[in-house]
Amino acid sequence: MTLELAIFRFDAKSDYLPYYKKHFIKIKEQKTLLDIFNEINEDEPFDYEACENFGVVVNKKYTTLEVSIQKLVETFGKDLTIEPLSIRRANKDFMIDESDFTEKLDILKEFINEEERTEYLNNKLYFYASNTLNFQYEYIGDAIILLAHKLIEKNPNNKQKILELLENQDYSVEYHTSLENRLLEFDETIEEKINQIKNELELVKSIEEQNFCLDKSSSVKFHDYDFNSVIKHDFHDFNLAYYYGKNKDTEVEKFLEKLNAKVIKLENENIDLNLETFHINQNLTIKLAATIMLEAFDAGADLLIVDSVEVFKLFDTNRASLSKAVGREVIIPVLHKSELFNLSFNEHEKIKKDLTKHEIDPEII
Repeated sequence: MTLELAIFRFDAKSDYLPYYKKHFIKIKEQKTLLDIFNEINEDEPFDYEACENFGVVVNKKYTTLEVSIQKLVETFGKDLTIEPLSIRRANKDFMIDESDFTEKLDILKEFINEEERTEYLNNKLYFYASNTLNFQYEYIGDAIILLAHKLIEKNPNNKQKILELLENQDYSVEYHTSLENRLLEFDETIEEKINQIKNELELVKSIEEQNFCLDKSSSVKFHDYDFNSVIKHDFHDFNLAYYYGKNKDTEVEKFLEKLNAKVIKLENENIDLNLETFHINQNLTIKLAATIMLEAFDAGADLLIVDSVEVFKLFDTNRASLSKAVGREVIIPVLHKSELFNLSFNEHEKIKKDLTKHEIDPEII
């Protein structure tokens, strides 16, 4: 078996832009990504730490050099692009300026000992894997929230003080976005601990309780459908993109496979929109939403499909806010899954009136 690797290279002292060096590696006795890095380094030296817990990004998923080659191939196939934890902060190849990460320890410095400091530093992957950093560089980071959780468990008497310290940060827990689809191997307890802190700070409101219509209200109604109906309109002339967030709707996924449309895969199709703290942090959610919609538009999608009523309202009714957030007009039409299904089943008349109520009319009837 031969792997095709594109390895990130950059020297801040001499390079204006990063580049990727191609390597074709025949797998023999190598077991981990560290084995491959060490082999490449023998012929063409580059900067990284030759240890198993050194963090990297493989095909946009965060992991460490300990990851097995078998796991990589099962997940991504044989074509791999490998980058540092932060391209923006790269100094030399995979070595980055970590000061943004280490300085966050000051938030809880009065409560930590050397052991806890070491544990925080070992959670570096969770800090850089957060998608929030792409939109708010000053976010305190998930690693410090996890440390806060541990400190409270260790000494509940410090709970109120620790929570107050977190609450007083400018870009704190309300900026957390889920790590679930960001890490190659996801530990569910990570999100559970962070959500416990969110709840302690009373930041969470259920999605059903939120009002996602900032610019305009929505009167669009979504109609029932018979999923077993015969597809009569297969969208063969359309390019469709599907945003699903943290959890993919298998009903939509299977249906898209039956259509004759071109389905465009989005890099941001599974990012978390931080919907449960929308009432106190609307700007982050709007930026995330606008990024998804512009990616779909720029990729040539005619329609963006969503499977949530709340996400539909967020995307469709806030065109002015979305455009302001990214400095571009956001004009891609959005369809809820029920509309896609009914259109495919030739139930045009049933939903025609509500389609015209979209802020951006799909104009497909």
